[in-house]
Amino acid sequence: MLTFDIGLDPVLYDFLTKAILSLLIGILIGIEREHRRKDQEVFAGVRTFAIVCLSGMLAAYVAEVINIAILQIATALIAASCFVLVYRIYTTSGKLGMTSSIALFSTYLLGVLVSTGRFLFAIIIAVLITLLLIEKKPLHSFAQHLSDEEILNAVQFLVVAFILYPLMPEEPVLGVLNLKSAILIVVLVMFIGFISYISLKKFGTDGGITYSGLFGGFISSEATTAALATMAKNRTSLMDALYIGVLMSNISMIISNTLIALIVDPTASTMLMMLPPQLAMLIITIGIVIIRRKKNDIMTEPLEIGSPFALKPAFRFGAIFTILLVVTSISSEFLGDAGVYASALGGLVSSSAVTASVAALAFSGNVSYTVAAQTAVAAGIISTLNKLVLIRISGSKELYCRSRNTLILIAAIGIAALYLWSLYAGTSLF
Repeated sequence: MLTFDIGLDPVLYDFLTKAILSLLIGILIGIEREHRRKDQEVFAGVRTFAIVCLSGMLAAYVAEVINIAILQIATALIAASCFVLVYRIYTTSGKLGMTSSIALFSTYLLGVLVSTGRFLFAIIIAVLITLLLIEKKPLHSFAQHLSDEEILNAVQFLVVAFILYPLMPEEPVLGVLNLKSAILIVVLVMFIGFISYISLKKFGTDGGITYSGLFGGFISSEATTAALATMAKNRTSLMDALYIGVLMSNISMIISNTLIALIVDPTASTMLMMLPPQLAMLIITIGIVIIRRKKNDIMTEPLEIGSPFALKPAFRFGAIFTILLVVTSISSEFLGDAGVYASALGGLVSSSAVTASVAALAFSGNVSYTVAAQTAVAAGIISTLNKLVLIRISGSKELYCRSRNTLILIAAIGIAALYLWSLYAGTSLF
């Protein structure tokens, strides 16, 4: 519409659009490379990347008009230039640096992609490449803090997941369980925990018990609570900090369950129905942490929780999720909403698995979004109270006495908020 309003030839407008976008993509990536000049010698900067991206666009554009051989020749020349760049970097610095060369060739391909009209694809890849280049030091640090066992766990998990995924049938089993979706959900949920696990590994316990409780809670709030409670038996001087660490793990559980509902139900309907009571529990917990937190928050020993990408916890979560999904679906069919609500007791084992299962059922239309959200919130409340049991079994009596009233208060706030929200939504639990 714009082309005709301004009287510009559509073909010329198309060419200019592609040329300008290619130029901007080249400049975006080139600026990051140019930024490195203050730390090291740069052999390809803003101008080079911009010209290469324009060359890719122009070569593909001309190839459509004249002959595909032009694109082949241009690609060969850019590839040869990239090899020369690798050699030049090696002879100058003595290091075999390939990042700039690969980034340069990728920029050329982005220009080709722009020429085909796939603008959004080109922009997405350009942004990702730029982010990877910018995050050089954090990514190197990230890799260095991984052990061989952790890398092996991640690789094994992904191999199992992505080999099983394409082999799974498209049709739901028993009319309920879509195995492909189940595998994808497990991968995404484990990924949330893995990011927190890596953060915890990278920074260690320098952030203190509060920090460790927060990130550990994203991996497993139950395991984190048990680990902190075990420390309390021999570290009475850190009782206040361990108490805060338990609360921080509960904060992580609330946030994680909300995110899981959004992942499993992309419509966000389940998550939005969960939000009011979740926010009520979150706000009261954060308020208590701010009021009660003290400076004595030094943690000298590691928080051993275990990698969420190890096959055992992954299969455990997958099994719990699958069982809850099937049982909840069958219970819903024979017992109605009462059967779905009963599945909230799964929060004694894993509130995240309960959340994932009911959100999946809501997304597939087997239960209402309201019932799914109420069940997920109830599972979180049960998980909050279950932490008292874990502390009593694993930790000291002092930590139990200190945590008891607080966790009961958080659960009571959650129950009250859930009840009021249910009345407002027109579906009462009681």
